[in-house]
Amino acid sequence: MSAVARVGLHSTVASLVANRRRVSALKALGVVTVGDALTYYPFRITDPMQITTIAGIRLGEPCAFAARVDQVRLVPLSGHRGFRLDVMVDDAAFVSGRGGTPLAVRLVFFSHKKPYMDWMVRRLQVGADLVVAGEPGVYMDQLQFTHPETLVVANADQEVYADASRPDAASLAEALERVRRPRPVYHASSRISSDHIHDVILGFLRLLAQADDASGPISPAGAAEEEQASAEVRINPEALSQAIPDVLPEQVRVDQGLMHRARALLGMHAPDSPDDFAAARKTLRYEEAFVSQTALLQTRRQTQEQPTYPCANSGADRPDTLPARFIDSLPFQLTDGQRQVIKDIGVDMAKDQPMQRLLQGEVGSGKTVVALAAMLQAVQAGHQAVLVAPTQVLAEQHYASIGAMLKAMGTDVTATAVAGRHKPVDNVTMIRMTDQLVLPLVLLTGGMRLAQRRSALAVSASGRPCIVIATHAAFSKTFQAPNLALTVIDEQHRFGVEQREELRRKSERVPHLLIMTATPIPRTAAMTWFGDLDISALTELPSNRKPVRTHVIAESDGATMGAMFLHLRRRIEAGERAYVICAHIDEEDDPSSVSDRPSQSGGSDAQPELLVEEGQSDGQRPPLHSVVEMSQRLAALPQFQGIAMATLTGRDDDATKNAVMGDFASGRTPLLVATTVVEVGVDVPQASCIVIFDADRFGLSQLHQLRGRVGRGGTDSWAFLISRAPADSPAAERLNVIRDTTDGAKIAEEDIRIRGAGDVLGDAQSGGHSSLKLLQVVTDAPMIARARTQAGQLLESDPTLTGQPELAGAVLDFMSGNEGFLVSS
Repeated sequence: MSAVARVGLHSTVASLVANRRRVSALKALGVVTVGDALTYYPFRITDPMQITTIAGIRLGEPCAFAARVDQVRLVPLSGHRGFRLDVMVDDAAFVSGRGGTPLAVRLVFFSHKKPYMDWMVRRLQVGADLVVAGEPGVYMDQLQFTHPETLVVANADQEVYADASRPDAASLAEALERVRRPRPVYHASSRISSDHIHDVILGFLRLLAQADDASGPISPAGAAEEEQASAEVRINPEALSQAIPDVLPEQVRVDQGLMHRARALLGMHAPDSPDDFAAARKTLRYEEAFVSQTALLQTRRQTQEQPTYPCANSGADRPDTLPARFIDSLPFQLTDGQRQVIKDIGVDMAKDQPMQRLLQGEVGSGKTVVALAAMLQAVQAGHQAVLVAPTQVLAEQHYASIGAMLKAMGTDVTATAVAGRHKPVDNVTMIRMTDQLVLPLVLLTGGMRLAQRRSALAVSASGRPCIVIATHAAFSKTFQAPNLALTVIDEQHRFGVEQREELRRKSERVPHLLIMTATPIPRTAAMTWFGDLDISALTELPSNRKPVRTHVIAESDGATMGAMFLHLRRRIEAGERAYVICAHIDEEDDPSSVSDRPSQSGGSDAQPELLVEEGQSDGQRPPLHSVVEMSQRLAALPQFQGIAMATLTGRDDDATKNAVMGDFASGRTPLLVATTVVEVGVDVPQASCIVIFDADRFGLSQLHQLRGRVGRGGTDSWAFLISRAPADSPAAERLNVIRDTTDGAKIAEEDIRIRGAGDVLGDAQSGGHSSLKLLQVVTDAPMIARARTQAGQLLESDPTLTGQPELAGAVLDFMSGNEGFLVSS
């Protein structure tokens, strides 16, 4: 790394680091600019180094000691394998006068680079005083340190230094204090170590602070592969603050007792003590909380200023309106929660500013009924509504179920109402709702025939009041809905922000937005990731739903496994259905490449996030069960003789998926062995049992979603979680959470605590690939609440952040960091 005339946060790593391989390795970690490097935070720091003598060294315990170089020998290795540098040091000059026992120890360095070794020989010359830090080892019964950190100490007897041996510290006390300080530990890779990441970041900090050593090379040319930290000039926080302006408003920082941003970054990457590191983390966590909440609140304000289509709120007050007629036509009573949410949505949609609402609800809690009431309110006002589902299977189920509910309150006139066609297409249903209104219900998917697609597109493009049920096909340029007043997004974390923005542009005004999710989200997480939305939750289940009985079974317990399979047989003989879930498709299935869950881009499915216990290597993971293997195994069991069985995976095409699900629902194949492709949008009321193999490797929220596939028809239902985890392991504790509670919010909170928000909620709204790096949505909830209050107060007085240019820039950077939850319109 070499200095340049002007270095800033936006300077590229490539322009400052000469080592191309290191630049490439940092880029793979997402570090492209100096700003990226400074916000590539360490996840912990080392314990303070123990200062000792050579006689006090203990194997396996890192330590530091003072010594003088006694011998230096450079040895070429055979076979052109590089060089070995042997350095003998002893501590006689430092312990003899204190009554200690002087001893010697060997330091060993290896390298392929001759220039580097020559530099080291000049640096560690005989007579040089050093402070050595590292972890001791033994080779050929001799104590040695391999590639330790070495600091050259100024020696009064050595008045003239070669460039390479210029001292790193002016005194022994200074050198010992430096190695004693805790060192940051970074997430590294096989291409770059944590120490090298640290060296690069320290170099950037020196350059930004214009330290004395920033006027020349930070490390010797040609020694980049094995360089160790060079003379470490203490970085002046005051000088650094000139290059790194504060993001937080001064008053906010003072009120919270926080550091200046430059001092916090220095405390993260070059802490003087554990307390210094902790204070720096606190400052930068609050900065993330404040920036994120400012962005959310500012986005909400900006969205509310845009024009929309007001839809008169006349649903519950007038019995002749479409929403009221729809509610009266239902064969069941709405829960109190459903009625309240429908009322809240009705009030929002009547306003002349866009509604932005997130609707949470357990599987089967009645979100679709709420959404249809809202869509009918838009239609009643003379506008259009679209519901976007993540998969074709789910879109077709919505089309069928919503069609059935609409026909219960109107008359199907499809055969006579589709103008210009002798034979109606099967993806446009015309329902006479009133004497004046014939309502088109349209299905639009990517896999339909050209004639069907043209019919769907023609209805929406006409601007006439209609309800469109669509997949990702709604994001295509060919889909137009100029009178769109309401967009409903089902399972919103399957869609990216660009896709939702594309839908917004379909209409002449900003449509109202209703986002639905069955992924339970803790209140604190919802406040963080969906702070620009009003949040409603359906916590009650319909009266015909019964809790699913959940059992955790050790796969090694043959007797219990056999009894479980016999139970499945009896339920099937009683006319019910059973799922068996596996993580893999076949034995060659690679988790990193196979798709088995709905993806954001909309196609097939994506592999579940399988968990591995800490410290467990690839070779220690038990092999996962696959659909192919399990279907063969079940077919051979006596419990399933004569039982028709089918398989379903993400590799099956849409026609196969529809046929398999049709046979399963009808009972022709009552036992279905599948991947997690059934996690979302599969509604078979007769399904009463689900068996999940390798359950200890799934996230809790996904297990909860899978469990929601059964118990939808009012019958007693069971979920069996098959595990190979030891009874006292963390994995077993996770499964006990699922076994003991059906509260989705509690389950999600535990899942976020274990795995992080990115895996549970989806990267687009969790910060998985974004600017958030330190904030924890569960443990930092009080901090987030304080930041939100202060951000709101700031925006009241300065809505455009004109007086806070640094904060405005941070908000802009944050919003462009793939925070899909921010632009909700």
